[in-house]
Amino acid sequence: MAQDFEKLNIQWFPGHMTKAQRMIEEHMKQVDAVCEILDARIPMASRNPDIDRLAGDKPRIVVLNRTDLADPKATARWRAVFQRQGMTVLETDSRSGKGVNGFSGAVRTALHDKIEAYAAKGQVGRAMRVMVLGIPNVGKSTFINKVARRKAAAAGDRPGVTRGKQWITVDQGLELLDTPGILWPKFEDQSVGLNLAFTGAVKDDIMDLETLASHLMKVLAERYPDAIQGRYKIEIPAQFTEWELLEAAGRKRGFLISGGEVDTERMSRILLEEYRSGKLGRFTLEAPDDQKGGDGK
Repeated sequence: MAQDFEKLNIQWFPGHMTKAQRMIEEHMKQVDAVCEILDARIPMASRNPDIDRLAGDKPRIVVLNRTDLADPKATARWRAVFQRQGMTVLETDSRSGKGVNGFSGAVRTALHDKIEAYAAKGQVGRAMRVMVLGIPNVGKSTFINKVARRKAAAAGDRPGVTRGKQWITVDQGLELLDTPGILWPKFEDQSVGLNLAFTGAVKDDIMDLETLASHLMKVLAERYPDAIQGRYKIEIPAQFTEWELLEAAGRKRGFLISGGEVDTERMSRILLEEYRSGKLGRFTLEAPDDQKGGDGK
């Protein structure tokens, strides 16, 4: 397993992402606020750890995206965490467009003081400029296109693929700076890398598929045992290994190969697809209590 993570850390930070991070730093002074698109299933793993340094004292907006795939109770807890940190929070499902119409209002809330200051100077109607950040495959481009009501952002967020920046005018009062999706070179907590891989934020070929799926099975069995038992018709014993659960699920599905062995590769693909699509249920893999201090920090 250690070898898998060593490989993960080495291969998943392409050089062009370093260039993208420099571009973000250079353009930060041109914007009034920073909006970070997070995956509601993994709010901390999908945050850029450098965001606080990069944003400085800029007003912050957090968009918890893909809430349709996340545990609603967990999303409410994460919303409260970010609000306590002084951020404006918006819950969305950018694929369906749910919640996206609230973005302009969220920007006005986050920039209330600045808008008032401009009005006092007679600069009524001055366009607010917001930088939009997000890791690859978090739904950032789809979100921007929904906000702009047109295909303004190129949806090139295949994990590991990045694009250049582009300014997008939403209306006379709002301009967005779309930035390339970037990841970071290493993480202190190995679970961060796994969570990003579970959700497809990094390419599946950075780790053996069956290893990845077996770890996902373990996490889901610990956090949402009823869903796993109900979906795959298996019993979760008090003591188990991730491989045992993956094999049990595959056997129940009838995924057998010669000699009666379980086709764990096929079961792995099914598990990852059903988790990522929401067929398995609405699951959040991180809780505020998992973080230092229990408040997401």
